[in-house]
Amino acid sequence: MDTSFEEKSVWIQLVGLVVGLGGYLIVAGLMLSKGVGALPTFVPVFAVAIILVVAINIAGHVVAAIVSRTDEADERDRLIGCRADGRSSWILGVGVIGAIMALILSVDGVWVAHLLLLSLFGSEVAKDVLQIVYYRRGI
Repeated sequence: MDTSFEEKSVWIQLVGLVVGLGGYLIVAGLMLSKGVGALPTFVPVFAVAIILVVAINIAGHVVAAIVSRTDEADERDRLIGCRADGRSSWILGVGVIGAIMALILSVDGVWVAHLLLLSLFGSEVAKDVLQIVYYRRGI
């Protein structure tokens, strides 16, 4: 598969997000279902997830840089990024509005924090998937 460095970068970011934050959301969901409600108990799990995301991104980008040329992003790459960003950002907006509503309704902070994290995760995954679709099908 002959892909640009920018497209490889999107694939790497998607894998990192799904493995790291997706794994965190699964573990956090299991913790919440068992009645864990104190936000500080989620911090070590979240820290591991973030370290995993960063490690996957660093290792993936190093390998991609070694294997292929690292051309600068061109107009097509910027257009794909902007279009994917514009079409996925509503997910984050809806999550933030939902979190504000949850705060108004006095929902526990742990649920609000996870709603915000879930909306950020959904927005970023949707953006990466849209970018891959645009690279494959064209704009």
